Amino acid sequence: MKCMNCGAVVHDAKTCPECGFDLEVQMHSLQLSVQYYNQGLDKAEIRDLSGAIELLRRSLRFNKLNIPARNLLGLVYFETGEAVSALSEWIISKNIMPDQNVATSYIQELQSEPAKLNMINQTIKKYNIALKCCREGNEDVAAIQLKKILNQNPKLIKGYHLLALIYLKREEYEKARKILKKAMRIDKTNATSLRFLKEVDDQTGTVTSLEPRKFFRSKREEKPEGRKESDGMTVISPPTFRETSVAATLLNIGLGLIVGGLMVWFLLVPSIKQGINRDANEKIVEYSNTMASQKAKISDLNDKIKKSEDTVASAQQQINEASEKSTAYENLMKANSSYKDGKYEQAAKALEGMNTELLSADAKEIYDKIYGSVQTTMFTQLKSAGQEAFDKEDYEEAIDKLTKAREIKENDYAVLNLLAHSYRNIGDTQNAIENFQEIVDKFPKTKRANSAKGYIDKLQGNTSTPDDSDDDD
Repeated sequence: MKCMNCGAVVHDAKTCPECGFDLEVQMHSLQLSVQYYNQGLDKAEIRDLSGAIELLRRSLRFNKLNIPARNLLGLVYFETGEAVSALSEWIISKNIMPDQNVATSYIQELQSEPAKLNMINQTIKKYNIALKCCREGNEDVAAIQLKKILNQNPKLIKGYHLLALIYLKREEYEKARKILKKAMRIDKTNATSLRFLKEVDDQTGTVTSLEPRKFFRSKREEKPEGRKESDGMTVISPPTFRETSVAATLLNIGLGLIVGGLMVWFLLVPSIKQGINRDANEKIVEYSNTMASQKAKISDLNDKIKKSEDTVASAQQQINEASEKSTAYENLMKANSSYKDGKYEQAAKALEGMNTELLSADAKEIYDKIYGSVQTTMFTQLKSAGQEAFDKEDYEEAIDKLTKAREIKENDYAVLNLLAHSYRNIGDTQNAIENFQEIVDKFPKTKRANSAKGYIDKLQGNTSTPDDSDDDD
């Protein structure tokens, strides 16, 4: 353990042997960090991811250099679908401990599959679009988008929550229950999932079972049911036969045919016509409903197209922001590596133009440390190199070094003065006058300004000669 006051290595002492600093509070803080890490590890092993995240954050609050806690927090974030947060934790961990850090393998494994990383980023952007659609009242579009998102990234907890919330608003409670049970398989004690499930149970009057169902197959023998036949026999007595004449027989047959034809005409034909008309009417109603449904779908699709066009710009902006954030972290890693190797110029180039608003608090702290040290060191080196080149009358080299030094610190008189005289000595009158004028503007009413004004007059063709002894005032 190192003393937080002076950085000296200490062991089991209660006070620092170098500076006498009281180490009991520091030791207690480190012990709490380890304790919270162990509790977070236990939570993660039983898939209590929400509890694990809370405990690991507490561990890092007591000791931000706790590498195992930070790496585990990244893994838990990744398990809940938060790949960007996971990558941020691993990059910070790697910057704190560059060698023999498992976070390096995590980052390499994630970067080795750019298609997977891009897919995860796309799902997060699509989730933001779906969230915006919900806020604008377009729950149908959001539901369709969320289903696609969860097919691509089935670990995105907040995607399940938003889709379940849409189902709750529609009063489709069974669909909401099904989605929330999927979320609970990822994070068993998520407070949002439990709260939504309670709402579903209250509305349906059925308690949701989170235990896996067990299906048992029972083999039932199907026994053919035997037909019971009566033992008794029914005797049907035939009608008595009477002889009739041929004419009577033909008359009876004719009357039978006539009566049969009339029955067909008056009974069967109307029913057939009614059936045909009924089928035709049903088809007409069905086609009318289909046409109305298609018109509604077309209108809905037109609305979705208009809204999609509005969200394209927003989606592209989010893509650019994610790309800028990734680039910022990569440049920070390059700057840190160059800084440790003593390559300050490369470190300064890596930090040049970086948008620090994209960095987390810990990453911003690393940036400030590198930037302050690199800029001070670079300015000193460039100023000394410029002075040395000027003394050797290598004015081109002096101009190059001094110009870079002025970009870092623009109000240094020695740099401005040497740069102006270097331009004057190579015959570049315009740049010489501009640099002398900058001295006059930044140091008004001083001997330095008077001397620079004299050189300006001389370069512009006046006969007065400046006093060189005033340059160092």
